[in-house]
Amino acid sequence: MHKDLFEEYNKVTEPEKYYKKYAWKTAIGLQQVDGLETSQYLLETAQQNIEGRISFAETKERIDSYYQAKSERIEIRTKEADVVSARIAEILSEESFSFSPEQFLAIHRRLFTGIYKHAGRMRDYDITKDEWVLNGDTVTYGSAYSLKEMLDYDFKQEKSFSYKGLPNDDIISHLARFTANLWQIHPFGEGNTRTTAVFLIKYLSTLGYDVTNDIFAENSWYFRNALVRANYTNIRKEIYETTEFLEAFLRNLLFSENNKLTNRELRIPERDKTNNLER
Repeated sequence: MHKDLFEEYNKVTEPEKYYKKYAWKTAIGLQQVDGLETSQYLLETAQQNIEGRISFAETKERIDSYYQAKSERIEIRTKEADVVSARIAEILSEESFSFSPEQFLAIHRRLFTGIYKHAGRMRDYDITKDEWVLNGDTVTYGSAYSLKEMLDYDFKQEKSFSYKGLPNDDIISHLARFTANLWQIHPFGEGNTRTTAVFLIKYLSTLGYDVTNDIFAENSWYFRNALVRANYTNIRKEIYETTEFLEAFLRNLLFSENNKLTNRELRIPERDKTNNLER
């Protein structure tokens, strides 16, 4: 339902409506990386914003008032999806951006203030996450004791990198590795993938790319699973980290290619415990 909700805006000629439609579809689609669903109220409010009947500030006020006025038990995860969607849509509609670790942290703070107590703050504990795409295994995330250093290093390396004269294949390969490395740090307790996605979209825009399409909106879970596969190695199982899936995603995003993005293809094969055969 969410994918088709804004279908009527796909052929609009007014730039403002087109960009708002893109921002909202992307914002709502990104909630899928954490299995969240927005409410019907959020969808109706988003449509009013696209039509220009209410501003982003009014949109956020309405959503806040909606949840404050609810007398019945609030569905916390739906509230998170609604609030964060509105904030993502607003950020994607803005032109301001700076390429820095501080901006990365600021995006997380802006998205999750009032949702997570640690909004905008780096975690002080190590984490693991059971991944469907890894059959329950986890990526090795950045150590809590070196998160700032890792962020500073990755940003410094990227800032000094020159894309001048590079063929598209090399550009995609480099962007995929930078994005995968940034995500692997996982500096926050929650909300890392959504923060990474928003930051990446803003960064790509500063590089001159038009990313106002529905790739993130329709394939956000694939994006997360591709990041997982780009950071997972298990030599015993003969599984090695690869950016091929993330590169396919970026090619669709940046060059309008039609690579098939199927989550099942990312999942590592299970092995039969009795005879160690793949199945």
